[in-house]
Amino acid sequence: MGDHKEQQPVRVGAAVRRRRRALELTLAVVAERTGLSVPFLSQVENDRARPSSSSLEKLADALRTTAVELLAAADPAASVDVVRAEPLAEAEGVFDPRTRSLVRGHHQLHASEFTGDHDAGREFQHRNDELMYVADGAVEIEAEGRAYRLGRGDTLYLTGGVRHRWRATVPDTRVVVVAVAEHIEAVQDRSR
Repeated sequence: MGDHKEQQPVRVGAAVRRRRRALELTLAVVAERTGLSVPFLSQVENDRARPSSSSLEKLADALRTTAVELLAAADPAASVDVVRAEPLAEAEGVFDPRTRSLVRGHHQLHASEFTGDHDAGREFQHRNDELMYVADGAVEIEAEGRAYRLGRGDTLYLTGGVRHRWRATVPDTRVVVVAVAEHIEAVQDRSR
């Protein structure tokens, strides 16, 4: 079995829906601007119909964007992507802190692996939920005014908007962070 990325056609519906909602437009308004029917637009947004290039251009104009932007924000219909482990420097007796992405591309989840020391002074606040898993070593996480100590195999779940910072407390620590992507409307903006 070889390493490959198998891609199906993109699903533009979610990108169209996100853009329409961001502009606070109804399907009826978009239908009026494009000359396309409300039922067809609904089918497009639910990926039950694929717009022609002409219809996609009309949609893009109505949503004050471009067809290229909508396609770039589209979700793949189905994909399989293998991200191979990188050779670790500690095998050679040298250990440098590093971060690597575990998911490539524009998806609903982001996942990263942090190895080694980490900038403990840096505070994070993500719009959407996040899970931290300690694969090796130990960390201390400060969130909502409390300190949490996690060891190998422990997880910490943070809801969107929680300010937090963390640091490795032992050498050679590896932490995997999985988060809902920022472009996903997973939680309401608490500042409104």
